[in-house]
Amino acid sequence: MNKFQIGENAGKVWRLLANDNKRWNYYDLKETSGLSDRDLNAAIGWLAHDGSICFGHSRGENNVSLGINVYIG
Repeated sequence: MNKFQIGENAGKVWRLLANDNKRWNYYDLKETSGLSDRDLNAAIGWLAHDGSICFGHSRGENNVSLGINVYIG
């Protein structure tokens, strides 16, 4: 695994999240993306560091969705 591959996987996850703008649980995101646990976790970490995603908890499970970046200059 390298930074380029992590970035590529982060893009894949971001596109899934952006496609339908819903909250995804980890297992559905893993299944749909086709990524291993290691690759998915690295991609989520990349997106979390960028502030691109939000974490939540609903119906007894953790979920992830796109974050809204607002800049007022």
